Amino acid sequence: MEQPAGGQPPPGSANPGAAEEGPLDQETTARLRRGGQAALAREFLRHRHRLRRMIEVRLDRRLAGRVDPSEVLEQTFLEAARQLDQYLAQAPMPLFLWLRYLTGQRILALHRQLLGPEAASCSQTAAGRAGRPKADSASLSMHLAAQIGPGPSTPPNQQLSARLAELLDQLDPLDREILALRHFEQLSNQEAAEELGLSPAAASHRYIHALQKLRAVLKTLPGFQS
Repeated sequence: MEQPAGGQPPPGSANPGAAEEGPLDQETTARLRRGGQAALAREFLRHRHRLRRMIEVRLDRRLAGRVDPSEVLEQTFLEAARQLDQYLAQAPMPLFLWLRYLTGQRILALHRQLLGPEAASCSQTAAGRAGRPKADSASLSMHLAAQIGPGPSTPPNQQLSARLAELLDQLDPLDREILALRHFEQLSNQEAAEELGLSPAAASHRYIHALQKLRAVLKTLPGFQS
């Protein structure tokens, strides 16, 4: 499988507005320096659930059933182990966001390999850091339909998902992106802000705005109750 390019910092990591490394990040970096790849394995296991969630949200729906998320995670860990010394020398971002970056690179590599370069180019987000796979309406609608669930007045899940995709398409791409980060991928406000290149205050405001827009479009759905 195509590997993420090594020897270069993740795009956007030199953003002068990025947050400085906090005490928890410094502790993690210190553990990695002391423990090397064994410490990386422990940290990766700690973040594995959220990284898998990222794959489920951002992997192209056409690849469902063809790509095993566990294999994507395994390849991501191998790449992280290969680049660990470089990461520790530069520490361009908190460890979890770096692992998200590498996971995103694996997803884009699979899109290029299995769907073609044009599809991979279309699947990249224009919001925040470069080189990230976007969360499209089709993907988000499936997860949102599963959360809403069929009700007495709502259509079956397949029809519900299709209708939700149409509604999500009405949102601004940045609104969809921050909803994916905060609501579906369970990032903190600080993490989402760093991913999008926003201040924490701006990210919080954008998330509230996106939730309001989402509720507004969902009210057009038969049987929906906020």
